[in-house]
Amino acid sequence: MTPVRAWIGLGSNLDGPEAQLQRALEALDGLPRSRVAACSSFYRSAPMGPADQPDYVNAVAALDTGLSPLELLDALQAVEAAQGRVRGPERWGPRTLDLDILLYGAERIDRPRLKVPHPGMAQRPFVLWPLAEVAPGLEIPGLGPLDALLAACPREGLKRLEATA
Repeated sequence: MTPVRAWIGLGSNLDGPEAQLQRALEALDGLPRSRVAACSSFYRSAPMGPADQPDYVNAVAALDTGLSPLELLDALQAVEAAQGRVRGPERWGPRTLDLDILLYGAERIDRPRLKVPHPGMAQRPFVLWPLAEVAPGLEIPGLGPLDALLAACPREGLKRLEATA
């Protein structure tokens, strides 16, 4: 299979979020037939779900992969589990790691386990602004130009973190 550029959203708000994202990037780079081609800066934002949880740290990575969309989803969920993610009944609750397939090439996927482009990404500054950092001018399948989505999604409350060595 010819590699596809997938865009992966990374997020964490527990157990050292910046370190969690760093470990996740290393794990992504180690996936079969895959390599991380780029990663945005890390960004801090208030939680989207219940307010009584720590702020999130988010980023977006470009992953060149030979895995099919569902193989990639399974691999991402295995990385989440390896880093202590426990899937509970609470939606948008605190988590050690959240890895989402935002885009998979130019494909539009609508399956019970996977929807691509990722639902809601057009309204999430913690997705769009990091994505724009590493993919300026990107066209989002079914949603249009990234620049138009950015214009409708203020950066308010999103803080770019300084790189750490």
